[in-house]
Amino acid sequence: MAHYPSIDTELLRSFVAIADSGGFTRAAEAVNRTQSAVSMQMKRLEADVVQRPLFERDGRQVRLTPEGQILLGYARRILKLHGEVLNTLREPHMVGSVRIGTPDDYVMRFLPDILSRFAQAYPLVQVEVHCEPTTLLLQRQDLDLTIVTREPGKEIGQLLRQERFVWAVAQGFSPHEQNPMPLAMFNVDCFCRAWACNALDAIERPYRIAYTSPSLSALFAVVRAGLAVTSQLHSLITPDLRILGEEEGFPLLPLTSIALIRNAERQSQVTDTLAEHIVEGFRL
Repeated sequence: MAHYPSIDTELLRSFVAIADSGGFTRAAEAVNRTQSAVSMQMKRLEADVVQRPLFERDGRQVRLTPEGQILLGYARRILKLHGEVLNTLREPHMVGSVRIGTPDDYVMRFLPDILSRFAQAYPLVQVEVHCEPTTLLLQRQDLDLTIVTREPGKEIGQLLRQERFVWAVAQGFSPHEQNPMPLAMFNVDCFCRAWACNALDAIERPYRIAYTSPSLSALFAVVRAGLAVTSQLHSLITPDLRILGEEEGFPLLPLTSIALIRNAERQSQVTDTLAEHIVEGFRL
């Protein structure tokens, strides 16, 4: 079996920092070393370990050679696995399960990044996600953490963020020009639906509830087909949709609050840690 020299993860960390920052000076600041120390690390990496040139200089800028580009992909993967191993072995107590309740509005927009970061840090924790409307989630006692949508002044739990509801249609379609205007809205027990209807009633704009669903993905499928107008949180509007404003005759809608409720009877280090990830994720 061929014998290859081992690769120090600190060398790879400095190498990735150079690739990301485009130079040795900024990379040295990122890894908290002197520039000369980083330069010595890269000489060692090139000469003693990979035995290939990894950098091309262009004035003050540094570019990766083809060999450097290949190493960069492997370096990122090695450092990621290195971090996962240490998190798993150093924090064996972070094992268990946690149950989250949330309207599916936030599953698409916020949870992917939140759960990805949490899984990287604590890979042995099992996460259950239960998607239901806020009214149903508030009735459940079996959830550890619950994300809910609340009207201003009726907040409970920890405030994650406040956002305004907006009107939206699919790019290239104009269902808002129909009379009466077709709407795609959540089911009748959603206060945001009442907000939208009351706002249209106040300006005497004819409309009809053409499509209803408790699922945001179902409502967006209808809207993207050009069949209706919807009203949703601003952060949920994707590039294939466009926002309708007062210039098109649509009334301004209120702000709403997104809050996190922690079940006091089911608290643990696992739930507290995931709660911290959720709070941070909703700030982004």
